[in-house]
Amino acid sequence: MVGEWIPHYHALALQTTCFAVNGLSPSDARARMMATIERIDAQIRASKAFIGQDLKLVVLPEYFLTSFPLRETIAQWRALACVEMHGAEYDALSAVAQRNDIYLSGNLYELDPHFPQLYFQTSFCIDPTGAVVLRYRRLNSMFAPTPHDVWDKYLEVYSLEQVFPVADTAIGRLAAVASEEILYPEISRMMAMRGAEILLHSSSEASSPEQTPKEVAKRARAIENMAYVISANSAAIDGIAIPKDSTNGHSQIIDPKGQVIAEAAQGESMVAHAEVDLESLRRLRHRPGMSNYLARQRFELYAQMYAQHSFYPPNTLLNGIEDKSQFVQQQLATIRKLSDAKVI
Repeated sequence: MVGEWIPHYHALALQTTCFAVNGLSPSDARARMMATIERIDAQIRASKAFIGQDLKLVVLPEYFLTSFPLRETIAQWRALACVEMHGAEYDALSAVAQRNDIYLSGNLYELDPHFPQLYFQTSFCIDPTGAVVLRYRRLNSMFAPTPHDVWDKYLEVYSLEQVFPVADTAIGRLAAVASEEILYPEISRMMAMRGAEILLHSSSEASSPEQTPKEVAKRARAIENMAYVISANSAAIDGIAIPKDSTNGHSQIIDPKGQVIAEAAQGESMVAHAEVDLESLRRLRHRPGMSNYLARQRFELYAQMYAQHSFYPPNTLLNGIEDKSQFVQQQLATIRKLSDAKVI
């Protein structure tokens, strides 16, 4: 842990509009990304002036920098919207964290020199010194490459701890869960097994007056892992054909008991901010009783059953990817395997 422990502080799930780069030239896309970062910097500065100087953590929505690929091929999206691990966009985001004295988390598309034909959707956290203290690559995606798709090579380059990273910081032990991965309990559980206290959830999800699957999942992940969930949703995606307010609203902060303690309505908003009480969280985790779900877990019960079952195979992109239809074909093959095994 770097820096003096901060037991109480405010966190903000900043609900900001995404300005898509789809259809732009690569140079115009880079300019739009940098303009987006400048705009977010101003929003954070104004939000901190209103909320208070104890605002120490800001989570941005998924796609905040570029939107997502539509008809673009893997190669086209690499050139148009993906950032270098130590590139200008990260430098600009680091400067935002430094100027505002915050931990800044978000999700973007990232290049990795070890995998020159691919990109990864990456959740990050930058500390107040400007250092990237957390880098998590999304593991479950429908139409984007993941570490699991190049699993053997990925583990030659990175450790298993880097696949499920947890950053021990002055504001607690931080981990990231990307977008719909909140629906997959194993991912959050792996983070909790490594000590995660706060799940940083960058999302771009359907906005509805009815409770959505992701809303249910956020509360469940908070309860079962006895962790805070800081979930930032888009305030619209502007610049693509999909109606822009389809993903708009309900950014939330959820406490370790599954209670929503702050929530935004629709539109750009700083309303989803609340106090994070690490002392209370740690007391809860050390308290014996029925509600200490982490202390009551028996992981050995499940390990053998998981090891005996494999349906979606690893390493499907070790030889590269020619067309994104490959993702659909792989899912169809997995459905057949699940059906043959009478799982579905």
